[in-house]
Amino acid sequence: MHPLSLIFRLRQRSLLRGMALSLGAFFAGLRLAGFPHVEHIHGSNWELAALVGAAWGMAETARCLQRKWSLYHAGVLILLYSDLLILMAIVALLALS
Repeated sequence: MHPLSLIFRLRQRSLLRGMALSLGAFFAGLRLAGFPHVEHIHGSNWELAALVGAAWGMAETARCLQRKWSLYHAGVLILLYSDLLILMAIVALLALS
């Protein structure tokens, strides 16, 4: 089975899907705020969609946590913290509107 086909199987856990959703939402939120033109950064109500996408990505990453602690579990926790930073960055961009 090809690893990329696991992204589209929503019933199975996938770190790749969670991180792709979070990073995609982050870059979409930056683009919606007008990022390349730093002097014209503004908020947009469409960033709520990016916020929902980032929350969905964080939930997908959280599904990959295991009950027993291991280095994999620690890696997933680090990814969850990065998802939390992405969520807070989108909320900060949303507060500009």
